[in-house]
Amino acid sequence: MIHPSYLELMNAINQEEGENFEKVKSRYSVVIAAAKRARQLTDGATPRVPVAPGINKVLSTAVDELYSGKVHLIHPEAAEEEEAAEAVPETEEAAEEAAAAEEA
Repeated sequence: MIHPSYLELMNAINQEEGENFEKVKSRYSVVIAAAKRARQLTDGATPRVPVAPGINKVLSTAVDELYSGKVHLIHPEAAEEEEAAEAVPETEEAAEEAAAAEEA
């Protein structure tokens, strides 16, 4: 039997607190989240849980990160709001610097 099971993983994810965290209602959501995190790990992201030396199973690492609460699922709307906030300069000087960087 694979540990954690889908049900255990879904329960662990749904226990996370916060208004921006996604509540998982299907196995599909868990599979997609684990696959996206595994892709990030493959592309060079640093694992957030200890990985045994010599073992390079990114999907197992991704599942462990989700189960331990080191990686969170967030609402797509919250992610879009964060990206928009990062794109908006905070001051006029920052806006001028951004405009100058675009011209270069």
